[in-house]
Amino acid sequence: MLPTNEFLLALPKAELHLHIEGTLGAARLLDRAERHGVVLPYETKDEVDAAYSFANLDEFLALYYRGCDVLRDAEDFYLLAKDYLDTCEVENIRHTEIGFDPQAHLVRGIALDEVMTGLSNAIAEARSARGQSVSLIMNFMRDRAPSEALQVLESADRWIEQIDAVGLDSAERDFPPALFAEVFAAAKDRGLRLTAHAGEEGPSGYVVSALEDLGAERIDHGVHAEDDPALVRELARRRTGLTMCPLSNVELKVVPDLAAHNVLRLLDAGVAVSVNSDDPAYFGGYLTANFVALRDALGMTRSQAVALARGAFETGFANPKDIERWLVEVEAFDQAWVRD
Repeated sequence: MLPTNEFLLALPKAELHLHIEGTLGAARLLDRAERHGVVLPYETKDEVDAAYSFANLDEFLALYYRGCDVLRDAEDFYLLAKDYLDTCEVENIRHTEIGFDPQAHLVRGIALDEVMTGLSNAIAEARSARGQSVSLIMNFMRDRAPSEALQVLESADRWIEQIDAVGLDSAERDFPPALFAEVFAAAKDRGLRLTAHAGEEGPSGYVVSALEDLGAERIDHGVHAEDDPALVRELARRRTGLTMCPLSNVELKVVPDLAAHNVLRLLDAGVAVSVNSDDPAYFGGYLTANFVALRDALGMTRSQAVALARGAFETGFANPKDIERWLVEVEAFDQAWVRD
């Protein structure tokens, strides 16, 4: 049975793959640009929306980093995170893991303290006022030097109690995960959890490398893992999470259209798949919109939607007791909901 929009919105959910810079919507972009005197090539919301188009990952990243130029102080990062956490409240996202890219700001002369102060204040407020569960993932940009990533990790030591995990993102092609083995080992020594983008535009071998060379506990995207049947079987055996982003994959031409996406095939193969929004301001929708799109394009059933929600909680970096509580909540919600 296909789930209704109301069911998908109310379904208790977790989001594990979200770049906070990718939540910079038109209104907030224009607001911050005006505050800082940043001249943009667009002046209205409609012009921004029209400009948010691209043919591939490289074109998207160029647009993404242009948007980052309006993020300059702690208030900007606070408002960016607050906007997203407000959306989490509306969409019944019980737990979220917010990724951020310090190097995208450091190269512009924005101190890490500005980024961390703004994000930490918004997270602390959400936890205190609404009891929201939030983890913070510091991503390294794979198209910059691994030595720079190590410097960033070391400079973040004063904030280490506010950071839960590290990740690896940005342009994947020609930048295999193994290049970052040293910095991931250093992050693990600091007690941080590990995840990495792999198998988005890169091959299935990058997924293997992320697991073996970096010690990644889960994989962000992992679309091309399906190219290696033995790898799929191993992912299913280990219940290694794949944080998949359907609308993102369509916009970045990872798949030709949503009907061709393999998220439900991997789910049915026993892989711990989750649905996520990646960079929702650019890719056409937040988490619930991704669930709705899967239902409309792939005929996702109610039981599959529940399994995807369960997979997100299972593979999150939250406290195990909280994870167990949320899993019980998902099952109770499904049982209590009036049948569609």
